[in-house]
Amino acid sequence: MDQHIAEAIGRPDLIRLDDRLVCLRFETMKVVSALAAVRHLLDTGAVRRGDTLLDSSSGIYAYALALACHRHGMRCHIVGSTTVDATLRAQLAVLGATLERMEPCEDLKLDQKRRVERIHEILAEHPEYHWMRQYHDDIHYLGYRAVAERIRRSTDGRGGGGGGLTLVGGVGSGASTGALARYLREDSADVELVGVQPFGSVTFGSEHVADPEIIIAGIGSSIPFGNVDHASYDTLHWISFDAALAGSVDLLRRHAVFAGLSTGAGYLAARWERSRAPERTVVFIAADTGHRYVDSVYARHHEAAAVASLTPRQVTNRAELALPWSRMRWNRASRGPDRASAPDPPQVPGTHRPTGTHRPTGSRRPPAGRAGPE
Repeated sequence: MDQHIAEAIGRPDLIRLDDRLVCLRFETMKVVSALAAVRHLLDTGAVRRGDTLLDSSSGIYAYALALACHRHGMRCHIVGSTTVDATLRAQLAVLGATLERMEPCEDLKLDQKRRVERIHEILAEHPEYHWMRQYHDDIHYLGYRAVAERIRRSTDGRGGGGGGLTLVGGVGSGASTGALARYLREDSADVELVGVQPFGSVTFGSEHVADPEIIIAGIGSSIPFGNVDHASYDTLHWISFDAALAGSVDLLRRHAVFAGLSTGAGYLAARWERSRAPERTVVFIAADTGHRYVDSVYARHHEAAAVASLTPRQVTNRAELALPWSRMRWNRASRGPDRASAPDPPQVPGTHRPTGTHRPTGSRRPPAGRAGPE
């Protein structure tokens, strides 16, 4: 029996959509990483019960951290994006979290920059606060070991039939796809990792291509993220809002899975990878439910293109990226978007440590205003 609702919320379901396509469905995925991160900080003495945990969020991590703080008797302070909706604001308030919601801003890149600046201001005023640094600290990998073990048991770690396993998911921070791939590769070398990005995101160098709709919340970034292990990824898909909308609608219509917009993008990429390698089992991540996207996505279901009509543009470098959908072999290149387009040779899985910088055991708090690689 679970001791707290957060433990139930963080437990995913594995849903087989066909013989080789599997949906890893979460109610709220980041609860997995937040719970494990807070538990680790308490166990190592980096924080104590009653301390305040601080971070920036566009929504989902705010809820996850508030639940983890509620579970472990901590205080929670969130600098929130304009995308934090009324339903989430009400839940955060009742859970006792402090939410500072940024003023409306049409430029999502500026919104993210302003939130980071506010984090530094708060740390200067309250050096005793602990900045969780969800995008940079590799302690957020820890919670995904149990999820990887569940995938391994359900597919025997090699796709359930010996044909290999392909994992597909959005790359906001690297704590979900990167962590799952790392843990799965401990037992099997035949695990391919496919990352999904929106156009305009800097993480894999698509900031020069603008999507006329919006950066897909949760899987894009306007600043570099330190816990993205670029050397883990075999293939990248860049998917526009319109294409992701089509994927979300098809996933609900065909399989009755009601999930967020990033899931629609992941489903689209997973179908393509499945068609290219029918012997492999493809698992794609559904990070949250579709409730936040009723008006922006599902109410527009009549606009959705047929997914069978959508195919990615195959590119060999990022200069060729184009809407609505591009695909490129990344080949486990070891560096991010400042790298030349030719990738590095593949690295041996498990040899690269994430670039997060969590403090060693016994170091209770950061100096005032300590900055990550924002």
